[in-house]
Amino acid sequence: MVLSRRTFSALAGTAALGFSLGGSGSDVASAAGRAVLAPTGPAPAPPGADGRKHRVGFDRYSMLVDGRRLVIWSGEVHPFRLPSPSLWRDVLQKLRAHGYNTVSIYVAWNYHSPAPGTYDFTGVRDLDLFLRTAAETGLYVILRPGPYINAEVDAGGFPGWLTATPGVARTSDPTYLKHVDQWLTAVDRIVARHQHTDGGGTVVLYQLENEYDNHVTEPAGRDYMAHLYAKVRADGIDVPLFHNDKGRNGHWAPGTFDTGGERGRYLYGFDGYPSPFKTPPDWGHFGVGGTKGGATASPDTPGFIPEFGGGWFDPWGGAEFDGKGYAESRRTRDAAYERRFYLTNLANGITVHNVYMTFGGTSWGWLPAPIVYTSYDYGAALDEGRQPTEKLTPMHQIGQLLHSVPELAKLDRAEAIPSDDLGADLGIKTYHLVNPDTKAHVHVLRNDSAAEAVASVPLAGTTVPVPVPGLDARLLVTGISLGRRTLRYSTAQPMLRLTAGRQDIAVFTGRSGESTRTCLDVASEPTVTVLDGTARHGFEDGVLRIDARLDGVTRVLVEGGGVTAPLLLLLADDESSRRLWRYDTPSGPVLVRGPALLRTAALRGSTLHLAGDTVDAADLEVWGPRGMTELVWNQGTLRARATTSGSLRAEQRLPGVPSVRLPALTTWRRSAENPESAADHDDSAWRVADRKTSYSVTPVPAGQPVLFADDYGFHYGDVWYRGHFDEGGAGGDAESVALSYVAGAQGLLMAWLDGEPLGTHRMPVPDKKTVRQGTWSATATFPVRPRPGRSHVLSVLVRRMQHDEDGRANDSHKAARGLTAVTFAGAAPAIGWRIQGEAAPDPVRGPLNNGGLHGERHGWHLPGFADGGWKLVDLPRAEKRQGVTWYRTGFRLAVESGVDASIGLTLTDDAARAYRVQIFLNGWNMGQYINDVGPQHTFVLPNGVLRTRGSNTLALAVLSDGTTPAGPGRVELTLLGSAAGGVPVTPVDSPGAPR
Repeated sequence: MVLSRRTFSALAGTAALGFSLGGSGSDVASAAGRAVLAPTGPAPAPPGADGRKHRVGFDRYSMLVDGRRLVIWSGEVHPFRLPSPSLWRDVLQKLRAHGYNTVSIYVAWNYHSPAPGTYDFTGVRDLDLFLRTAAETGLYVILRPGPYINAEVDAGGFPGWLTATPGVARTSDPTYLKHVDQWLTAVDRIVARHQHTDGGGTVVLYQLENEYDNHVTEPAGRDYMAHLYAKVRADGIDVPLFHNDKGRNGHWAPGTFDTGGERGRYLYGFDGYPSPFKTPPDWGHFGVGGTKGGATASPDTPGFIPEFGGGWFDPWGGAEFDGKGYAESRRTRDAAYERRFYLTNLANGITVHNVYMTFGGTSWGWLPAPIVYTSYDYGAALDEGRQPTEKLTPMHQIGQLLHSVPELAKLDRAEAIPSDDLGADLGIKTYHLVNPDTKAHVHVLRNDSAAEAVASVPLAGTTVPVPVPGLDARLLVTGISLGRRTLRYSTAQPMLRLTAGRQDIAVFTGRSGESTRTCLDVASEPTVTVLDGTARHGFEDGVLRIDARLDGVTRVLVEGGGVTAPLLLLLADDESSRRLWRYDTPSGPVLVRGPALLRTAALRGSTLHLAGDTVDAADLEVWGPRGMTELVWNQGTLRARATTSGSLRAEQRLPGVPSVRLPALTTWRRSAENPESAADHDDSAWRVADRKTSYSVTPVPAGQPVLFADDYGFHYGDVWYRGHFDEGGAGGDAESVALSYVAGAQGLLMAWLDGEPLGTHRMPVPDKKTVRQGTWSATATFPVRPRPGRSHVLSVLVRRMQHDEDGRANDSHKAARGLTAVTFAGAAPAIGWRIQGEAAPDPVRGPLNNGGLHGERHGWHLPGFADGGWKLVDLPRAEKRQGVTWYRTGFRLAVESGVDASIGLTLTDDAARAYRVQIFLNGWNMGQYINDVGPQHTFVLPNGVLRTRGSNTLALAVLSDGTTPAGPGRVELTLLGSAAGGVPVTPVDSPGAPR
């Protein structure tokens, strides 16, 4: 028997999808009170900014676009973590090629707002450009502008200036809401132009707040969410809205807060980051149900996971992955993990599915939250250097499957198969589902044991042995259409189907070496030809059986049998399936085999123009619309011939990528800085630190002025203090000074008295118990001996690191940064304080690029700085001093045109040496290296910031504590990957032709 998916309210059919505000919305109750749901049918065509109005809605099964069911298969990408707009296209094209139909993005308030009322959406912050690029690529967009985003960024995305304002964030506090409204006005002005509802773009979902599990039952929370809802609608956002519950709590499900009377336009979503070492959870059909069951908390909306863990982040010191870094995250959440967990999600009715992260990128400058270091690789399917990993294989297979098999958008739980029949004792769990319209059946088989097991699965009336590798999963289907024929069953997993020219094509996949059986229902015995590979076939009682062992791509052509059009079966092992690319053109779908990536395809007359990448030499074979006779690859015409498979095949292989040579980094120039530590330094232009009160959540110590950096307008990077006191103020009797300060993880303090170093204090390296601690406080005590008969100056440099996030909505982002109190033992001098931090924000690189070091304030990091008077030195270095030393060099790259080379900078040294390096490439702060902490040693240098065919300037600001010799040690360029193809790249800080 077939069980109901969920109890649900009556909903209207597709004819009633369009209603107010641009025609976006959900089904509504029919006049008869019966549920009339959208039928199963082909997915919408890939989206674009087509200028036509579209209906965007949903029912309990899936999203609906113009009445067509759509399974959202999305990957999270943060534009602010890739400060090169040209490369946004590269990443988005890789997502689309690998089966994703949607990209989800945060918009970070701090990235766009250097000051209250000031919002910058130009250059690397050009949200309009990103949304245009997504539409041009054919991807839907899930837009997530906060105002709070978390995301392991400084203050959870709140701007630095918000830390010094009154009002309680993430509540209905009117002062906070005033700032929020200004932010949303600025964002929504752009987003409204890119909604799919009016054809201006491809935005189909819009998130309110982020993982807001606070004040859920209180007016401060309910009124806050209601305000956001009303504000966004007033700004002209008419696509469905949603919130992502922080876990499975039923928080902010439809009906839990005021939406101004609007119904059926809001979805419930929940986030999930299950451990890869535990059994995949059932958060829908097969779970506990109710408000704690995940998707069941909102039975009238589709199962929606706005964030499902595609990796995890790593703290300073690398405690999360035992010092192995993100490679370990990728190993523990590998392709098999994706199949086990993501197929479990699909079986549980999750049809809006976003993987966080799919491309993690770089938390450059002072962007990262204190709990992470510069790299935000995350162990994602695309690594930080934009290189595809093996994790893309299942994403590619499942994404193409969801586009090709519409039955998967509308599934009910079906009659359970007795576990004894399946091999449950071997660790196999099965999920059985059925499409209520077509009666196609879906089976997800998951092996939770480490050893391969064989399940006996009833498929279309036949019990079939199906092997499932240990800690892996596979999806099987019966009764789906393969064009003009029907699949009875297959022990291989379907990947895609399409019609190209006169024939239907179906692709099935599995592990290399597996034996598979595929059966088709046919009216009479067809003609079967094995075109490539090894396969056996037979016909009996209206069923065609094809047995094949997966090794490369086995091709089987089926003709006749009561059907005029032939069917080409491609049975591919996993590795070969990664080289099969579908692309939908206005003339029809195209299937390409061979290259490492297909970016675009366009049929012009009889010529198919293709663009993409190769790494190694590769074949090029294409199935496409009728009349296609010629092939062009990356603007080069190829000689091609027709094949017995119904394809065109290039007569010569596509060339691989040429070698990329990187220069050694030599001719270094050196200059010591920190003049602020000198007794006679002129600080008269610095700000006087004499405030008595603060909006910080850190109390102001009794008898002390406010010394918190944010209260004086300094929000990012290093901050200097100079405290003046006189001998006559009893300073001469001082025995020691206690410097209390608050910083993010790995914060640091250095002090000098009258120009003489007192010492350095640093916060401890996080361990497994403290990896989530964003704010650290400590007191550093140093002995002092003030010289008699003179005035004195105490100079203090604080590397404050970043603001804490505000995940608990308790204003933790307002915790102080910098000094909090200074006291002397043996004396109580009156101290007059001055403070200096970062200069005005860089108009191109933005407010998060620079801190308050002398060199930063005076342009030492910029490529045009005149360093000719600096001393020439060689690396490695071994200097022992407390303070800051700069090193600069230049280098030229000559990467061939048409080659996408991903390049990094690698620093290595004796791990016992205590120093840090800020890395500036052409003026861009690409991150912070802590030699004795790690784990990061290689820093990605994104093309556009990096001139791959031109001159570059590298500046290193070394902060050493004086306890050990300090580097830099070995500094070298590293090739992270390369491909022939890529996208045109324009330098990010100047106009001009692509380079």
